[in-house]
Amino acid sequence: MDHDRLKPVRIWLYCLAAFVLLIVVVGGATRLTESGLSITSWRPISGIIPPLSDADWQIEFQAYQQIPQYGLVEAWMGMDDFKFIFWWEWGHRFLARMLGFAFAVPFVIFLIQKRIPRTMVWPMVGLFLAGAFQGFLGWWMVSSGLSELTSVSQYRLAAHLMAACVLMMALVWVARTLEPVDAGERPGTGWMVANWGLVALVFLQIGAGALVAGLNAGLIYNTWPLMDGAIIPSGLFSLDPAWRNMFEHLMTVQFNHRNLAYLVALYAVIVCWVGRKSFGFSGVHRWVPRIGVLVILQVGVGIATLLSVVNIPIALVHQALAFTIAAMVVAYLSDMHRLSRR
Repeated sequence: MDHDRLKPVRIWLYCLAAFVLLIVVVGGATRLTESGLSITSWRPISGIIPPLSDADWQIEFQAYQQIPQYGLVEAWMGMDDFKFIFWWEWGHRFLARMLGFAFAVPFVIFLIQKRIPRTMVWPMVGLFLAGAFQGFLGWWMVSSGLSELTSVSQYRLAAHLMAACVLMMALVWVARTLEPVDAGERPGTGWMVANWGLVALVFLQIGAGALVAGLNAGLIYNTWPLMDGAIIPSGLFSLDPAWRNMFEHLMTVQFNHRNLAYLVALYAVIVCWVGRKSFGFSGVHRWVPRIGVLVILQVGVGIATLLSVVNIPIALVHQALAFTIAAMVVAYLSDMHRLSRR
């Protein structure tokens, strides 16, 4: 099929990936402003309409007053304060709903125009279903904080965020498969595996960051490079059984996130060094230095997030950069995959 005919499809997929990133950033702001439990019901259709009268607002506020977060943490809150957190959560859900329309309507149009290759139809249907599943995961996450906890489960938050990352990476992968094959030296299997390893590390680090966010573990030990006055602080792994420390102990969770960042940065530097020696930075391999620069920048933003005691704008940049790095490595892998099959 003529690549010019595929250009609108590629643009559409890139826009969807950017839309997912926007939803993630708004979701991050929703989490950081403690707004995620302000809407206590899941109404996939009617929930698109916000409260339109004082009576509607009272119903929503009264529902929020029934959950532990209000009774134990936010009992001081008045209607104006509630509206502030409500609009963050409503905005996050609204954007998620709009993602469905942004996918479905152009998809049908492109099918009618026969712009989408037959081999890509079902993968794109899979992308749509993955986006719909995100809605379920979002509610599953919220529901964890409505009866016993005063915030959402960090496990479910991590699942929701990591699923969003998979969706964004899949959109970028599919979009790249519709691009013309780029020039460059064909990579070997080892180089492909090395870059899949980088994706895996970045993905793991995003999950570790979700645990930090879910436990508010970034609000303590706000020094660098030392943590609680030491490179390896005392008190790690104090919970029993030991596995719980990886997911529930605030010090250990932050320690893991810090050290995974060092590992990702070191790995990325090695990839850049080997890539320059082996292939240079031309053609398809032009992704390599871009990835390296973003990883180093991300380390700096992460440190700034910690030292600022999770300043919200800095923290959101930190989150957005993590997703951007993951998407960029996947784009590089997709390009190399097409190049190796040429």
